[in-house]
Amino acid sequence: MPHTLDLLIYPNCQLLDASGPWQVFATANQLAGRSLYQLRLLAESAGPVTTNSGMTLHATHALATTPQGDTLLVAGGSGVHALEMATIETIARRASKTARVGSVCTGAFALARAGVLDGRCATTHWRHAGTLAHQFPKVQVHAEALYLESDGVYTSAGITAGIDLALSLLAQDQGLPLAAEVARELVMFLHRPGNQAQFSEGLKAQVKSHGRLRRLVDRVTAEPLDDWSIETMADAVAVTPRHLTRLFRQELSMTPGDFLTRLRLEAARRLLLESDTSPALIAEHCRLGGGEQLRRLFQRHFGLPPSLYRARFGSGALS
Repeated sequence: MPHTLDLLIYPNCQLLDASGPWQVFATANQLAGRSLYQLRLLAESAGPVTTNSGMTLHATHALATTPQGDTLLVAGGSGVHALEMATIETIARRASKTARVGSVCTGAFALARAGVLDGRCATTHWRHAGTLAHQFPKVQVHAEALYLESDGVYTSAGITAGIDLALSLLAQDQGLPLAAEVARELVMFLHRPGNQAQFSEGLKAQVKSHGRLRRLVDRVTAEPLDDWSIETMADAVAVTPRHLTRLFRQELSMTPGDFLTRLRLEAARRLLLESDTSPALIAEHCRLGGGEQLRRLFQRHFGLPPSLYRARFGSGALS
């Protein structure tokens, strides 16, 4: 029997939070040549639902009267904060009887209001993570994660991260080869690991830095594998190495060396995922010493050694 997947929308939901995951499962049906998933678009009542972009979706089923499915996903969007308590109570009842429950972006607020996230880890759009943590102290909010699973409940970060979550669920249900085929069909890079940060190190530094430090951050982020040292970085912005270290600590809460290492680790991570180059050669190419040093850095920053990271998330895992 097809896996019944329900996607809940509401007025002023985010269009991509609904259409992105939906398309993943619909494409899986198309590529498989059969109905692996029965997709149902739920709302408080069946009929037209206007998203926050102004585009209208048509809900096919009413939330309260539709029989339980196998998976319930709640879309995000500004309208989540306007959901009536009766809707939240219905979500709570359905969630307690549904094998797999999840949310995209700020859909986590609906699950949190329903008590579904109490005592669990969760993520949401980076802009709203602080609010989620403040309003729902029983929820362990991980602000940087793309998506998380915690005791059978799934949450994802904003917008396109919902597609990553959907691909992960598809791989769980139907196997990695089909997930890879769907990703290729949608012209996506497989699926990003859930523990990958919502922002790159370079982008985070660009947001926080100012003036001459921002100019340096831009340069180093653009070419992290150049022959940078604290001296060459300091020369690039006409300050002393000591003053540069002070700027990095004040604005980015790290040293210049830490920043450079994080950028090079990102480059190494991409090579691990996209190629079959040995970790030792990747370490050399990315100016991270040898294979053993790369292993220690990977374990510290990503919680996995390079070999296991590649096996779990790389292109070979989905081929």
